[in-house]
Amino acid sequence: MRVTDAPWRRAARGALLIGPDGVARPTIFAEMSALAAATGALNLGQGFPDEDGPAEILEAARDAIAAGVNQYPPGLGMPVLREAIARHQKRFYGLDVDPEREVLVTAGATEALAATLLAFVEPGDEVVTLEPVYDSYGAIIALAGGRHVPVPLTAPDFLPDPDALRAAVTDRTRIILLNTPHNPTGAMLDTGLLDLAIELAHRHDALVVTDEVYEHLVFDGRAHVPAATRPGAAGRVITISSAGKTFSTTGWKIGWLTASPELRDAVLAVKQFLTYVGGAPFQPAVATGLDLPDAFFHDAAATLEAKRDLLSDGLRAAGFEVSRPSGSYFVIADAAPLGVDDAEQLCRRLPELAGVVGIPLTAFVHPDRRAPYRSLVRFAFCKRVEVLREAAERLAGADIRPA
Repeated sequence: MRVTDAPWRRAARGALLIGPDGVARPTIFAEMSALAAATGALNLGQGFPDEDGPAEILEAARDAIAAGVNQYPPGLGMPVLREAIARHQKRFYGLDVDPEREVLVTAGATEALAATLLAFVEPGDEVVTLEPVYDSYGAIIALAGGRHVPVPLTAPDFLPDPDALRAAVTDRTRIILLNTPHNPTGAMLDTGLLDLAIELAHRHDALVVTDEVYEHLVFDGRAHVPAATRPGAAGRVITISSAGKTFSTTGWKIGWLTASPELRDAVLAVKQFLTYVGGAPFQPAVATGLDLPDAFFHDAAATLEAKRDLLSDGLRAAGFEVSRPSGSYFVIADAAPLGVDDAEQLCRRLPELAGVVGIPLTAFVHPDRRAPYRSLVRFAFCKRVEVLREAAERLAGADIRPA
């Protein structure tokens, strides 16, 4: 059986997993996690918390299981969750969302993204993203037969040049895919950039799809602004989010999207043939989480902001130049001041040098555009304080400079 030209290869190539030799390789996350396990290093590579979420939602999940909520939920998602999502959008952003006609519950944000791209992208259509880019975007674009058009983000603020965005969006563009707060850089798009994306979508008859999974994890007194709140968004914007990051329940895989009925139903037509449904007892639990008091959301962001600062201080003490992310789980550290110009090589040595694992930012960038990011490393600070403190001490005490 021939397997070399099958769609999996498009997905692997889209996710930047095909090397110059044409051989598919594991993700950098798998490689770095294996290094962490082999060396006993602290794994700040993968972006998942090492603490459970709030007790209220964990107990709600246990209660749902005990009550027999263990069979297929409705295809759109359980009403209790769709209604909670609608209340959430109104409470935090002033958006009026119809839980019956404009909400779809998915198996995490990744399925929402996959179903959306597969629903709207025809072979040859272009999808504009921001680069460095979360690896699943490229894989899904490739599976849909689309052409990936990245717009570069420039250090230290990691925001796109508006003129570069204008140049990237053409009549061939089907979707402008924005991630804010951004993984892997922690940047947040301002209203001017959101408005520009919507303007370009109208001009070129495209959609704006926003991945907002870090919407509540923003720092320094900033507030997340969804593209759906901006002028001209109606009928053009599909908003995607999930429970995993906000409630430290990444393994539950409960996500959702909100969109106009026409757009929502188009995505549903694809989504129902992917996972169909999932996470029945977790759906009412997430509804409980979305209705938690404002203090929970404030405290979650403040706690993570303190962790950002703890790890950032350790990285600076080790000689890195460190960005100041506005949101997300991640901080970008530049190893150039240490005389290091190859972060990929450094990340393979760092477990032995310092007992810490990071991810080279070039893993999120197409090979022909990696030069500006060559010395940059992404570290995750969504870990226990004692882990971050130990990582900071190890980094500050290590000799990372080239021999």
